[in-house]
Amino acid sequence: MGPVTIRTSNLDLSIAEQTHVLGLHEVARDGTRVSLAGVGGRPELTYVATDDENSLELLGLIARDGDALRTVRSRIEDEGLRIIRANPSTPGAPDGFSFVGPEGFAYEVMLRPGAGPAQPDGFGPKRYGHFNFHPENHRSTVEFLTTVLDFRISDTIGSGGSNGYFLRCNSEHHGIAVLRGQGTFHHHAWETQSLIDLAKLGDRLHDLGRELLWAPVRHGAGQNLACYYVEHTGAVVELYADMEHIYDDDRPPVEWSDGSVWWNEWSTTTGYLPSGFREYGIAPAAAH
Repeated sequence: MGPVTIRTSNLDLSIAEQTHVLGLHEVARDGTRVSLAGVGGRPELTYVATDDENSLELLGLIARDGDALRTVRSRIEDEGLRIIRANPSTPGAPDGFSFVGPEGFAYEVMLRPGAGPAQPDGFGPKRYGHFNFHPENHRSTVEFLTTVLDFRISDTIGSGGSNGYFLRCNSEHHGIAVLRGQGTFHHHAWETQSLIDLAKLGDRLHDLGRELLWAPVRHGAGQNLACYYVEHTGAVVELYADMEHIYDDDRPPVEWSDGSVWWNEWSTTTGYLPSGFREYGIAPAAAH
């Protein structure tokens, strides 16, 4: 999984928020583009200042090597998808390109960026882990991700995946969650090594006069413990720990019914999912 790039109507606020709340630190700045990282120094989240409404610019993916990068680009060209940049926008990435995929969601495929300055002190998540988005035609998006980009299906939600899929590109249970929705990007998620960090995130939000959107929760799909808050742009941020890992590439997908505990193993009663939780999110900029 590579960096997420978000267009923000208030760059200073977005940077301050993720620095003081999530614990990221700045690793690169180029005019109106600022890249942030967790404890490590590789760019994992980039904000771009814009006068337009907040939107999603790019979803980043890391190619295994140069041969894999060339293979993906050839597949994208064969699919007739529009390439919007022939070189990487992510600082430190030695090679890469960007294209517009299904429903206007743009992707940047790159070779792994070099490491920048590590977190000198304070707090912060271990790394960026996954994202969740809500395409209108989620099945065609999953077909694209699995056939063109080689993601594997970990779990399906609803009969035959009628409501969603969890996909992986490494051993972690999911790098992308695809849930049927209104064509928006919902959240970016960050891994922490300590469950105590989930509580500390809630404390920091409280000190700022804010609150968690949902927490604590043990998801059935992925088995991770998680908490969520809403960032300035309208996208949601997740901090999680204890994610399931899958080491068998041929493991059959786990099938979850809509009424099961795939959302939350700790509560199946009415209201176990916060009202309006899935209504948050931002539209892809390439679709505008």
